[in-house]
Amino acid sequence: MLLTVKKPQMGLAGKLSNEYGLSMHCPFCRNSDSKVVDTRTTEDGLSIRRRRECLECHRRFTTIESASLVVMKRSGAAEPFSREKIISGVGRACQGRPVTEDQLAVLAAQVEERVRALGSSQVDSQDIGLAILEPLKELDEVAYLRFASVYSNYNSAEDFQAAIDELRADKGAGAASAE
Repeated sequence: MLLTVKKPQMGLAGKLSNEYGLSMHCPFCRNSDSKVVDTRTTEDGLSIRRRRECLECHRRFTTIESASLVVMKRSGAAEPFSREKIISGVGRACQGRPVTEDQLAVLAAQVEERVRALGSSQVDSQDIGLAILEPLKELDEVAYLRFASVYSNYNSAEDFQAAIDELRADKGAGAASAE
């Protein structure tokens, strides 16, 4: 059996609890005491997969534990980080472009990795936007310009031209260093 636990923490009496402070129970007998039999990092490196054994019924179950990441919006509202929101937002910028769902999923994972590398459990939506720009520029320049135009609030054709000039300068610098 597989359970998902976000932001595991030790609760009262040293019992494992989830992000809501509720104790973790064996899914079979509801006992709250278990021991960890095996611990591994998941493939994406962002979660820990633990094999547990209930101390009461001795059945085994798996938990996937990850630290929660909270996004602080410009309005002051807080919401959980969502790869799906990144895929959706960047997907709009990629409409009509040769970008696959798999590429969007990889980009979202890269963004999450960059944001988690900041080392904080809270991150501003502005930081997420910045983390999106670089991998999107490498993925598709047109999608990058579309996303940047909204994110950076372009107001004129000159703003677009400046971004295009910057892309060309980056490309020229990259070609020169490759030689």
